[in-house]
Amino acid sequence: MSFLPYAIAAWLFVIGLFGIVRSRNLVITIASLSVVQSSTYLVLLGVGYRTGAQAPILADIPQVARTVDPVVHALALVDVVVEATLFALLLALAVQGHKRYGSVDPDEMRIMRG
Repeated sequence: MSFLPYAIAAWLFVIGLFGIVRSRNLVITIASLSVVQSSTYLVLLGVGYRTGAQAPILADIPQVARTVDPVVHALALVDVVVEATLFALLLALAVQGHKRYGSVDPDEMRIMRG
């Protein structure tokens, strides 16, 4: 088991979190959120990976063979779909905010202030 996928996932998470905290633009904030979400792909695939394991097609291999966990890969695929849907929804909201307020800077959207 390698530490590298987890280190890269942590690095992506920190970079994305830094982009969320420092950005004054909704589109860049949404893109940074996408970077944070992509770090979860690496964590899921790092958990499911096994060195020397085969694909989980059990019809062609012996029963004693080591296989990769297919559930983790299915979760990563679901994560990709959820992230794409969330990204599209948030970008649509940013476009509507720009149409209504003329800016994507959260400070210039006065109605949204609490």
